[in-house]
Amino acid sequence: MAKKSDIIVKDITIRTMKVNGSDYICITDIARQKNAEEPKDVVKNWMRQKNTLEYLGLWEKLHNPQFKGVEFDPLLSQAGSNSFTMSPTRWIELTAAIGIISTTGRNGGTYAITDISTS
Repeated sequence: MAKKSDIIVKDITIRTMKVNGSDYICITDIARQKNAEEPKDVVKNWMRQKNTLEYLGLWEKLHNPQFKGVEFDPLLSQAGSNSFTMSPTRWIELTAAIGIISTTGRNGGTYAITDISTS
């Protein structure tokens, strides 16, 4: 079960949660500072960049024995092109990622483990 709490950074409330002993920070809350109307678009644009996927893939390879590297390789070769899109949900579904968690609903958002969210 996830334990949720908030932190305040420069007068901005950012949600956090602890899952299985690991701390996750809501990157949707951080993205909201750039685009209050559509923060999910900021997250999706960040995830479509090649250097972001390289980092996410490396983190997963180091920390997630269930990571689907075979599914990751074609994504990396497409990353950065104009036609490439990536969402947190798609990333999780395709690669069995654990470094990012996507929640839905009224208080939903995308959470990243602290190694990822602070990079």
